[in-house]
Amino acid sequence: MINENELFNELSVWNSLLRRKINLIACGGTAMTLLNLKPSTKDIDLIIPNEEDHSYIVRILIEAGYKKEIITHGIRLKSVTEFEYDLFRGNNVYTAGLLESPLDEGNNLTIREWSYIYLGCLNYYDLMITKLFRGTATDFGDMSVLWQKIYKNMDFVKLKKRYEEHARYDVSEEKVH
Repeated sequence: MINENELFNELSVWNSLLRRKINLIACGGTAMTLLNLKPSTKDIDLIIPNEEDHSYIVRILIEAGYKKEIITHGIRLKSVTEFEYDLFRGNNVYTAGLLESPLDEGNNLTIREWSYIYLGCLNYYDLMITKLFRGTATDFGDMSVLWQKIYKNMDFVKLKKRYEEHARYDVSEEKVH
């Protein structure tokens, strides 16, 4: 399991390898950990919205000794410490596609910045949507924790609208009805 401090240490190493700015947006259990909703996560899930940045960081990390594995929803890199990083390209998270860039205003929450890395995490609405659309038992447990934290400040009309928009574009309609 990976906690926030271990993730920050790993990203500090990444930062030392980079020579240009990269935006990373945490999603899944990683976002839950960074939002202090879970103490740790089993792997590190990051969206890299800019496709050129995705290719660049994958190349840099492979050159640094990370092992690459192609998975159905993106690229997984494994570090020498055995941490697994699922790196999603563009607006994709697992099998769901976000309708807007996670870099657009209001679509991410700033977590930390280094000299070359900006780390944010999905906003609460998109975090809930991506967990709903993946729909594992862990996702539903995470949603319960997330819901308890934010329901008092939730705009239910906005959540319903966002969910319906995503449902129209999801390829497996039976999953969202």
